[in-house]
Amino acid sequence: MLELRGAPAFSDFRLTKMLAKLQAAVPNVAAVYAEFVHFADMTSELTESKLTDQQLDTLGKILKYGPKADIKDIDGAELSTSHFFLVVPRIGTISPWSSKATDIVHNCGIKEVDRIERGTAFYITAKDGQLSAEEVETVRGLIHDRMVEVVLTNKADAQQLFQHSEPAPMASVDVMGGGRAALEQADKELGMALASDEIDYLLEAYNKLGRNPTDIELMMFAQANSEHCRHKIFNASWVIDGEEQENSLFQMIKNTYKNHSTGVLSAYADNASVIEGPTAGRFFPNSDTRGYSYNEEPMHILMKVETHNHPTAIAPHAGAATGSGGEIRDEGATGRGSKPKAGLNGFTVSDLNIPGFGQEWESQYGKPGRIVSALDIMIEGPLGAAAFNNEFGRPNICGYFRTFEEEYNGEVRGYHKPIMIAGGYGNIRDEHVQKGDIPVGARLIALGGPAMQIGLGGGAASSMASGQSNEDLDFASVQRENPEMERRCQEVIDRCWQMGDTNPIAFIHDVGAGGLSNAFPELVSDGGRGGEFELRNIHNDEPGMSPLALWCNESQERYVMAVAEEDMAAFDAICARERCPYAVVGIATEEEHLTVTDSHFDNTPIDLPLDVLLGKTPRIHKDVETKQGEQEEFTGADLDLADAAERILKLPTVASKSFLITIGDRSITGTVARDQFVGPYQVPVADCAVTTSSYDSLVGEAMAMGERTPMALINAPASGRMSVGEAVTNIAAANIEKLSDIKMSANWMCAAGHPGEDEKLYQTVKAIGMELCPELDITIPVGKDSMSMKTAWEENGTDKSVTAPLSVVITAFSPVVDASKTLTPELKTIEEATDLILIDLGNGQNRLGASCIAQVYGQVGKTSADLDDAEDLAAFFAVVQGLNQDNKLLAYHDRSDGGLFSTLTEMAFAGRTGVTVKLDTLADSEAELTGALFNEELGGVIQVRRSDLEFVLAQLQGAGLGEMSHVIGTLNEDDQIEFNFNDEEVLANSRMTYQRFWAQTSYEIQALRDNSDCAKQEFDRLLDAEDPGLNTELTFDINQDITANYSRAAGERPRIAILREQGVNGQIEMAAAFDRAGFETIDVHMSDMLSGAVSLQDFRGLIACGGFSYGDVLGAGEGWAKSILFNATARAEFEGFFKREDTFALGVCNGCQMLSNLHELIPGAEHWPHFVRNQSEQFEARVALVEVQKSDSILLQGMEGSRMPIAIAHGEGHAEFASDADKTAVNDNSQVALRYVDNYGQVTEAYPANPNGSVEGITGLTAAGGRVTIMMPHPERVFRAVQNSWQPEEWSEDGAWMRMFRNARVWCD
Repeated sequence: MLELRGAPAFSDFRLTKMLAKLQAAVPNVAAVYAEFVHFADMTSELTESKLTDQQLDTLGKILKYGPKADIKDIDGAELSTSHFFLVVPRIGTISPWSSKATDIVHNCGIKEVDRIERGTAFYITAKDGQLSAEEVETVRGLIHDRMVEVVLTNKADAQQLFQHSEPAPMASVDVMGGGRAALEQADKELGMALASDEIDYLLEAYNKLGRNPTDIELMMFAQANSEHCRHKIFNASWVIDGEEQENSLFQMIKNTYKNHSTGVLSAYADNASVIEGPTAGRFFPNSDTRGYSYNEEPMHILMKVETHNHPTAIAPHAGAATGSGGEIRDEGATGRGSKPKAGLNGFTVSDLNIPGFGQEWESQYGKPGRIVSALDIMIEGPLGAAAFNNEFGRPNICGYFRTFEEEYNGEVRGYHKPIMIAGGYGNIRDEHVQKGDIPVGARLIALGGPAMQIGLGGGAASSMASGQSNEDLDFASVQRENPEMERRCQEVIDRCWQMGDTNPIAFIHDVGAGGLSNAFPELVSDGGRGGEFELRNIHNDEPGMSPLALWCNESQERYVMAVAEEDMAAFDAICARERCPYAVVGIATEEEHLTVTDSHFDNTPIDLPLDVLLGKTPRIHKDVETKQGEQEEFTGADLDLADAAERILKLPTVASKSFLITIGDRSITGTVARDQFVGPYQVPVADCAVTTSSYDSLVGEAMAMGERTPMALINAPASGRMSVGEAVTNIAAANIEKLSDIKMSANWMCAAGHPGEDEKLYQTVKAIGMELCPELDITIPVGKDSMSMKTAWEENGTDKSVTAPLSVVITAFSPVVDASKTLTPELKTIEEATDLILIDLGNGQNRLGASCIAQVYGQVGKTSADLDDAEDLAAFFAVVQGLNQDNKLLAYHDRSDGGLFSTLTEMAFAGRTGVTVKLDTLADSEAELTGALFNEELGGVIQVRRSDLEFVLAQLQGAGLGEMSHVIGTLNEDDQIEFNFNDEEVLANSRMTYQRFWAQTSYEIQALRDNSDCAKQEFDRLLDAEDPGLNTELTFDINQDITANYSRAAGERPRIAILREQGVNGQIEMAAAFDRAGFETIDVHMSDMLSGAVSLQDFRGLIACGGFSYGDVLGAGEGWAKSILFNATARAEFEGFFKREDTFALGVCNGCQMLSNLHELIPGAEHWPHFVRNQSEQFEARVALVEVQKSDSILLQGMEGSRMPIAIAHGEGHAEFASDADKTAVNDNSQVALRYVDNYGQVTEAYPANPNGSVEGITGLTAAGGRVTIMMPHPERVFRAVQNSWQPEEWSEDGAWMRMFRNARVWCD
């Protein structure tokens, strides 16, 4: 084993935070220093001494990455008395960092290194010179994640990372001798969560087979038949209060499809549902020529929403990350392979109790030790979900966040077991919607990463109440993520579906709960086949695993598929090009039998008829009773309205979600037309998410969410109806042809078995599936259930528990007619007078039970809001669509959490304007004002021109909503939010004050999680009442196409290489932008170049795209660059290309980072900076203003002085110069191409206008006489006007950045 010292592991900011955390728990800690240390395992014991000096030097350079930092003398006096801790990945696991870093080393030609792993060495000094044994243990617990890491005491012990143990044998359970008791004991020891009747079923099955079961067979059965996988409660028979019910829960959901199946292409039968989508030009590279082009075809929409609650409770980052990754795999494995497109995330947790920002209504009830706090979940969980989506390359553009924890009827109800929602939609070709046939003899393949000893029993674990399982089993069930590997798998799937009728994938399934033990049996069973498998064919980097662990582990980023023997050559070539590992694990058989052999032990661990594994296990029968709590009515009549307003704005459910949103890329794909942030001030209040189908039209897709879970405590069916209603009023902001185009996913969370909860579940499913959705002609073709939403523990001899209310989360999906006609809450301050109209579907009832206003005063109430008449909702949707189509609506926002008060304040925040509201038509007395302001009945507020008021009111009257429609106010120029009643002001404050209240919760969490200085800068920006917001100033005509006269004919367009490396994810939109400018765009993978299959001599342009090459494990873009610099073939290609005078190059984001590290090959680039971690210490997804500088960049000619918004999405965009002399040189040589400016047009280093803190706002540079340009922002994602989160109303089709791509075409002429 080689040991190579690395750079400091943390910035000064992170070290300061870590020191404070350590000192809070161990005051004796005086100082902390940490640095990376790398360990290299060689291919043989003799290899280490055979590495040449040049190889050692190269290896050292490869492992030198990241920002400049002061390295301490670890042998010097300062650290001589420190305690040493070495944090490494859990022994027996391989970190995602390791697999990607090893790939880089191998691509640099050092094959003698078998694997590289990284640890973090901590040197912790005590104030009194020595930490006690107890203090050492406390420190150990604080510096590592026990779920995925261990702490060693010396570096030599790191050799354990590379141990190659002999495989552990399988075990059998002596059912033939020990009977039922043997199965019960195995169930307990393995954590299988078997029901009593399932144990009886297994006992009978193996008695018939006349043999003992193996442990691997039992675990496979437990996973395949867990509540998580088989949804037993939803298929159960029911008796409620002694009365037998006609339908199962699933039958009632399916009733929505039975009632209205129009537009549904696949329901209840695949990893996701598929609905009809619009026809558009699907843009992708040709399988043979690899040239990008448009393909006019139906772009059907697949939709899926998953939960990952249990793992998120115990390891939030990994749990939420793998939850998102698993849902993405569901989408990719739909039909015969499809393309995930846009994502959503949602979280429901108990009270946050933010240190120093505790709220009066928050509970101090406590929690068990094995799960983390709600605050920790909301710090780490969203980071995990965002990181996976970011690295995979899927925009996260929708979501929700709720906190709730309250005593109700003598018990605590809340979300210690959180809800973690991961969902989204994608596109699928018409011919691939249905699975194919699995031919006998087809190869049964596992695509993706290796097996690892992680995630064992995850499906069973998630079916238990938190606190019910053994803590070691919780530990084992945690998974870990590797999104870059999943991206490689998806690239393989993309290449396959792009082949159309010759798609080699006959059948595909994701690998999720239960691992291969669930995926392979389902694959062959669904295809009407059996399978013969060889266990040792599975890719496995931990050879010590037992057969059970190898077959049942839940290692992520894997798919299983069937490929016909004659298609294997084509499939193998695709995988080789994408560097995606796969293994042929089995062969499909005619007989529906499952056989798994083990060549190592020469035995057969599994030999079962499939009907034993997946057949009809005993059906659950639920006999339950109604239990309803007694509560007093809550009216809020005596509340102080000013106090109520402040509390509502600080409640996380209502407050700004900015801290959740800016960490997630929302512009990747270049198809996002509506993300969460709205208007020139980028306020996160959008009602729905919208994307365009492609780059050549405005048709598209939309999604929105609805959930009112606390209402279920007092009226569960109403909570369901309100969730459906809120999803409809949210998605109504999109331009949708008709209500029945909307399809929904329903996610059901319940503490099954808890008194009263089962009956509430049944009645709520009935209310939605048998009543409301059929009345609306809305179908629910997909969903998910999680039936163990209770946390129980013992504390000081007292039994404690927290039980979630019945929770249904609805997600609505729909095709969109025109993405550019999406409504937003941004109030428009135009010259003409405007009016605000409230459409109140509650029709003045103002019910406050289980509302946010009740919550912030520690109340529940008796009567909740409800949807009393489905026709009112249908009329509301239709009239909003009609008025939008007629261009009569300036702004729209639904009414939901926080009521009318929240709706209006959010609209005012987005428009940076005051509003004056009259409550006279909404209340008869002051005692009713709380109800009028804070009720959460369905409805919405629209802004209309006063000249259109009469027409709009007539339309509302005609729709039957006249009595529910109230003209309530208008805008004011005082920047005040005022509410009047009987000509007297009853509630008022400045818009700025209210917005600071609303933003503070987000700020407090951001300050804890990120660089607190940056968080403070962003929060204080709200104090600038004169801020003009985003704006544009162009020095060119945006509508002029300077390439209009150039030929688009085949063979006459300049050829450019759209270059990608493994992990790059921005190539499609980049190719689309250059295609629009008149180039022939060719898909080129680095593997094409390293193999010599493609030469840069054949191209005029080289475009290095954005993403996460190699997962950015050796510095952003640095690994990609080093695989070029230290590979003779690649180095010669790039060096030759840059020297040619007829070529140009562009590097964006990851491509910018990569090219900046190739400066030694690029003429004139010797003074360029490299790009390191943002000063905020966080991934930043923003819209920023940049100004084009005077430079000789051929791409930016004629654009000098222009100021334009642009998409930002990076974690390492801070330009770090090697010296001040280099910075001076790029300025003196006019090599700075772009700078960040603030909304006043001034160059800035202030956050977030400068999202990474780069000196002098530098974010783009040029060299080689202007032929090579690099930039961190993403022009390719905003080359169309509709792609911009905000754009001036006068823009039409082209965005401002389209000129840059056309400049390149003009230069090539």
